[in-house]
Amino acid sequence: MLGFVSALGAASTAVQEAMPSLKRLADLLPLTHSGEISRHGEAGGYSYAVHGFGCRLTGLDGIDIDVDFAADGAEIFDFWRLRFYGRSLPASVDPSAEDLRSAVEELKGLLTEVRPGWFTVSGPHQGAGPASNASRT
Repeated sequence: MLGFVSALGAASTAVQEAMPSLKRLADLLPLTHSGEISRHGEAGGYSYAVHGFGCRLTGLDGIDIDVDFAADGAEIFDFWRLRFYGRSLPASVDPSAEDLRSAVEELKGLLTEVRPGWFTVSGPHQGAGPASNASRT
């Protein structure tokens, strides 16, 4: 879980630094809707694919971070996205829903459940760069 939060923070920072017009990652949506940028592209060492209400970011290492955006622009994710991330790690991890729920409970100070089964990072993203082991999913 912490690995996902760290990877999300690193990816968000890298993409924002590469695209100065972004104040936050959610700004990718209006930029693609207006045609200013493509739905698929590369920025800051990540390829991005804007979809529906969110975006998938893939690092050069093949690690995938997929989030949706809440109405206020917050990055939100569910267990499916956490498992998708875990499966993309070099040492693939596929935690059960029960394991993920336990991890979320342990991180109540860091994560907030914004609606049933959907979470956001409560404070600033932790760390920089993706973790690659099972204990950090």
